[in-house]
Amino acid sequence: MSPLFRCELVPAQHVNLKLGPGLLQVPNSSNIISTRAGALHHSANRSKWWIEGNARRYVPAAQESVVGVVIARSGDGYRVNIGAAHMANLDGLAFEGATKRNKPNLKVGALVYARVSLAHKDMEPELECFDAQTHKSAGFGELKEGFMVRCSLKMCRLLHDPSHFLLPLLGSEFLMEVAVGMNGKVWVYAKELRQIICMSRCIEAVDPDGDGLDELGVKSLLKTLDY
Repeated sequence: MSPLFRCELVPAQHVNLKLGPGLLQVPNSSNIISTRAGALHHSANRSKWWIEGNARRYVPAAQESVVGVVIARSGDGYRVNIGAAHMANLDGLAFEGATKRNKPNLKVGALVYARVSLAHKDMEPELECFDAQTHKSAGFGELKEGFMVRCSLKMCRLLHDPSHFLLPLLGSEFLMEVAVGMNGKVWVYAKELRQIICMSRCIEAVDPDGDGLDELGVKSLLKTLDY
């Protein structure tokens, strides 16, 4: 991990290279540059690279998962608030098995778990609710019941890390469902309302922009919560 500034060259190379937020390949060149200031990160096999800064507003990046709120209908699709500078578009056919005669009927205020299919600085982002390779829902779609927790962008990236302790720890205590967006929004669901509250409290407590509790701290917190 190293600090970067805008337009600095990045040594990202891999046969299956995937660039995340803050990085851009120069047209007609193999050079990769940073488009925002922050810390440079890469996956263990160095195939995925991204920049993590302290920005509060989400900047859409292709292939990232997001939790959004439907704010309006737009033709055969929907306008979705994903916390970015612009609203996102979700086509009514961008769901598993959707046809012109048979497609979801989302209401204003509905929550959706979607994947960013198009992200460009000069265009509104586009979403789809299926896996790009299999065209199966793969967990994407309308999120019913449950509760949406707002947290920092860094917290969302931590929850996406399989080695992070929080979700496995909560999953060992009770049955739950979680949809982690990369846009500072996490949907949580459990059978009991008090369990949903418990999950929300723990996510907020672990958030680096909050109390930043570690595993021992969360275990102590759980002892004080009635779930």
